Amino acid sequence: MGEPGREEYEIQSFDAETQRLLKTALKEPGAVDLEKVANVIVDQSLKDCMFSKEAGRICYTIIQVNNMPMMALVNPVYDCLFRLAQPDSLHKEEEVDCLVLQLHRIGEQLEKMNGQRMDELFGLLRDGFLLQGGLSSLSQLLLLELIEFRAAGWRTTPAAQKYYYSEVSD
Repeated sequence: MGEPGREEYEIQSFDAETQRLLKTALKEPGAVDLEKVANVIVDQSLKDCMFSKEAGRICYTIIQVNNMPMMALVNPVYDCLFRLAQPDSLHKEEEVDCLVLQLHRIGEQLEKMNGQRMDELFGLLRDGFLLQGGLSSLSQLLLLELIEFRAAGWRTTPAAQKYYYSEVSD
């Protein structure tokens, strides 16, 4: 199943040319137009919410080379995160989980590159947490943990670790 240590990505839904573009971006980000890559990923994520998690993995892999590719991805990634922070998405636990996972992975870097958009995003998340009825207990817990994670400088404090991640044993 491929070389050891190499991840496979779910990009079969794209046409052959777009698959080649994405594969090249994953192997050698400097060899492609990253804005075009970002737009393809965002467009697909907005059409198919289930692809959003895969989109986050792809973007995460691309930016691991260095932060230069990140500049082209900042606004499209924010667009995806804003989509996941909308009221209809906050009512779906898998979408909240995806949002939280991506912000745990790249939130700090995104904030350094565009802090104003991060403030706007967290305003939406805070309002969703405080003002929306009908959120599941898990979604509320994930959002609260994320808000505290950012407030603590993108770190999990020992108290938060104990509160959110320790299981009660009988």
